[in-house]
Amino acid sequence: MKILLYSEFDKINRKSGLGKAIQHQIKALEDNHVEYTTNPKCKDYDIIHLNFYGPKSYFLAKKAKKEGKKIVYHAHSTEEDFRNSFIFSNQLAPLFKWWISKCYRLGDHIITPTEYSKELLEHYNLNRPITAISNGIDMKFFERNEEAGQKFRKDFGYKKTDKIVIGIGLYLERKGILDFVELAKRMPEYKFIWFGYSPLTFSPRKVKKAVHTKLDNLYFAGYQEPEIIRSAYSGCDVYVFPTLEETEGIPLLEALTEKANTVIHDIPIFNFVEDGKDVYKAKDLNEYEEKIRGIIEGKLPSLVENGYKKVLDKEIKTAGKKLIEVYENLLKEEEDNVTK
Repeated sequence: MKILLYSEFDKINRKSGLGKAIQHQIKALEDNHVEYTTNPKCKDYDIIHLNFYGPKSYFLAKKAKKEGKKIVYHAHSTEEDFRNSFIFSNQLAPLFKWWISKCYRLGDHIITPTEYSKELLEHYNLNRPITAISNGIDMKFFERNEEAGQKFRKDFGYKKTDKIVIGIGLYLERKGILDFVELAKRMPEYKFIWFGYSPLTFSPRKVKKAVHTKLDNLYFAGYQEPEIIRSAYSGCDVYVFPTLEETEGIPLLEALTEKANTVIHDIPIFNFVEDGKDVYKAKDLNEYEEKIRGIIEGKLPSLVENGYKKVLDKEIKTAGKKLIEVYENLLKEEEDNVTK
């Protein structure tokens, strides 16, 4: 069995959650000793696994179908998480849904990261089998390291006594960046740092204004390598994920793996963790402020051990075995059809 893993706009996507998901797929295949290639010109593959919905991916899938190859389409995106992304994204959302549905229907099998995103896709009338498989988490890489956390503080100019709140994501309204900036305004005694970057060219004015906000306690660090993010989880006091919509939310898995105190938005995608037991959830700014202060001031108990247990079944090798099971079933179906 040989898999062709393909992701269009790789140089752009590699700095996003999609890029992390593809890296995880590669590691999962390697860990499970499955042969793969990322070369779209390759001819001797058995299954093409597509991760994006661009025109090159679409026509590559059409070509693969003509050649009788099996196609797995990875549904990382939905209409719901397309909204609140850039100028006119809400107006374009129905068109986006039509296009991704057209792409996903080319798949013999659709994979999506969570049961939540699977449920959304089941209402798209795709008429294809859909399996929810986590993008996975490299639990060895994201192992808590107090020494690395101290180095993060030193490298970014923070004192040992500073109380640090981190956020991670692209410069999108959907990622909760507006709320993150507002929280920094409300709590000037704490340090706020946001990791992640995307061009502001097509961003709404309010997002541009948020990113250009000048506060003594707020810093936009831009894109940072995974090693830096890893050290930030260990070095922060609270990780905040005020996202409005996700198909999985890889940074949350990373934070829970690294046992960071976590406050997330109370949305359906995060139903796999329980408020007040595994993490803290917030519905609005007042709740975010209350819970961030509660964690930092020691008024709320740490939930990191329970949160950690929630990601044990999302380890990359485990997710990889589920992925390979989909591949094997596809090829078995093909063999069964040939022998009939």
